[in-house]
Amino acid sequence: MAAAAPFAAGEIKLPRKVRVAIIGLQGHTGLIVEPLPQLPDVEIVAVCDEDASAVERFIRNKPALSKARAYTDYRPMLDREAPDVVAVCNDDGHRAAVTLACLERKLHVIAEKPLATNREDLQRIKAAVAHQGVKLGMLLDMRYYPQYRALRDIALSGKIGEVAQMSAQKSYIAGQREAWYKNRETYGSTILWIGIHMIDLMRFTTGRNFTHASSFMGHVGFPELGSMETTTASAFRLDNGGTAALHMDYYRPETAATHGDDRLRLAGTEGVAEYSESNGVTLISKSSKPSVIDKLPPAGSVFIDFLENIYLNKPATLSLEDIYRACEVTLGAHEAAVTGRVVALA
Repeated sequence: MAAAAPFAAGEIKLPRKVRVAIIGLQGHTGLIVEPLPQLPDVEIVAVCDEDASAVERFIRNKPALSKARAYTDYRPMLDREAPDVVAVCNDDGHRAAVTLACLERKLHVIAEKPLATNREDLQRIKAAVAHQGVKLGMLLDMRYYPQYRALRDIALSGKIGEVAQMSAQKSYIAGQREAWYKNRETYGSTILWIGIHMIDLMRFTTGRNFTHASSFMGHVGFPELGSMETTTASAFRLDNGGTAALHMDYYRPETAATHGDDRLRLAGTEGVAEYSESNGVTLISKSSKPSVIDKLPPAGSVFIDFLENIYLNKPATLSLEDIYRACEVTLGAHEAAVTGRVVALA
């Protein structure tokens, strides 16, 4: 994997004006809107969601969206507005179809994750990107966080030797969830929705790949969440014979100081590096005593990175290869939970 590009502070100048449309308000639209002050050449020209009132609320009081036109059907929006880039932020179940519709129009797409909830749709997207010759991004923003970039720097420097075991956690407050979370057809699964982040981070921080996956997922308590899984556990075999584990839950209590508790531990032949909110980034190795890494790399932006790759020809921190592999491994972990079998990750 190529080294992560440094995040440029201040305004990012592009060679021309770029028209951006947003489809769906179920995903992390803030990843598109929040960097706009740094992107004077980018204009959000349209926002689409089936819920007209949701679009109105989304646009209201946002100076960066003052010229955005509201739509409830993305097809006429794409035809009338002729955007250069589309951010597909709808629910998991309908994302692949909308992404394909944009790709068929030869539009650059940055989509919420995962790209698809089944392998067939993922293959259709891969074929469309190759055929149309456009760029595809995905909102795997966590690899741009300083703490995970620090873990990557440690692991790839060799300070902890060859990484042979990884442990990852995601624990969230269940809270009040929109209807699409509660239906398997629109949600997919908890492994697909949030597991893909940690699967990507384990690959990103170490350069290791996954060869096999085994998973369980279940729903205990919280009947108001419908079919949404509240607990999952996945195990992976690494390409060097090592192992990785990922466990996730929606049991973090409302009294917690933060919405989520994410953790990542990398154990190698020479030491251990890990991140948790309570302890920060820590390192212990055969040649060094336990220490806290205070100086972290700068944060990045997945949207800025995507635009710089398209319009400034900069290498992408999140490559197309990484996007596809994160989706493939996550689909394999999901399939392992559904079938009760170990899934080989080709």
